[in-house]
Amino acid sequence: MKQINWGFIGCGEVTEIKSGPAFNEVPGSRIVAVMSRREENARSYAERHHVPKWYTDPQKIINDPDVNAIYVATPPSSHATFAIMAMKAGKPVYVEKPLASNYDDCARINYVSQQTGVPCFVAYYRRYLPYFEKVKKIIQSGQLGTIVDVQVHFSVPPREMDYSPEKLPWRLQPEIAGGGYFYDLAPHQLDTLQDIFGVITKAEGIAANRAGLYKAEDSVSACFQFENGLTGSGSWCFVGHKSATKDRIEVVGEKGMLSFSVFDYAPIELITSEGTTKMDVPNPPYVQLPIIRSVIEDLQGLSVCNATSVSATPVNWVLDKILGKF
Repeated sequence: MKQINWGFIGCGEVTEIKSGPAFNEVPGSRIVAVMSRREENARSYAERHHVPKWYTDPQKIINDPDVNAIYVATPPSSHATFAIMAMKAGKPVYVEKPLASNYDDCARINYVSQQTGVPCFVAYYRRYLPYFEKVKKIIQSGQLGTIVDVQVHFSVPPREMDYSPEKLPWRLQPEIAGGGYFYDLAPHQLDTLQDIFGVITKAEGIAANRAGLYKAEDSVSACFQFENGLTGSGSWCFVGHKSATKDRIEVVGEKGMLSFSVFDYAPIELITSEGTTKMDVPNPPYVQLPIIRSVIEDLQGLSVCNATSVSATPVNWVLDKILGKF
């Protein structure tokens, strides 16, 4: 594939800034069609972004002969359905994270990808951002010595929309999202750690609803172990007081500690016997541009993108284990 003509299934918030514009920034790639079940959304997006075609039927955009690749940017519960439809039509897929709303659907996607030979990629874009490439480089450099522990600390206060039971965002509807905010945000943290340290093979957790604002879990504590024996723990709270707000991962080694954030990109901090070093690492304006470039160049046969559905599936396994789904 030399020219990648994308069809978007879903044209919500994430496609406006994080991902959408990036598809037109890479040579040999362009957006030719978008789809939303709401006609006004599809038409508006197409007009504002100068996209030639728009649809309200996912099968029609997949069948469009001008479309040869599909970007699935819908809530997680429909990822498997649309990804499988596209792959069975012979069209590569780039899916928003998490890959699906449960581990079983991830397995279905992988099975179809294997059977059809059509690739499926997942938008774990932090793997390709300069900020996290720097984190990975420091850890692999040996400056921390042997890594002995990993700790995830995350706390945010409720959002205004969380107080409206009748109008809860889809991210707080487990039948759509797979869980609450934990299932929406923790995947980026867990994928980042597994990209650095390898697959997590053991995981246990306790999930609770402390504030009673919605049915999904709002507080989660977990422990896990990577395939290399390294252990880690995590604490997530989505209803804490603003004074407790925290977005921090700490990697503890025999010779020092490295701390970094996942969402606010606070300066990376390295502490060793030689002192403390803080590093600001800027990211591109469209944060998905590096991974989208990698996906496109993979489809063009120029390089290999490692953010495949197979590599993304362990995240859902860990999420489901922590939440006690199996």
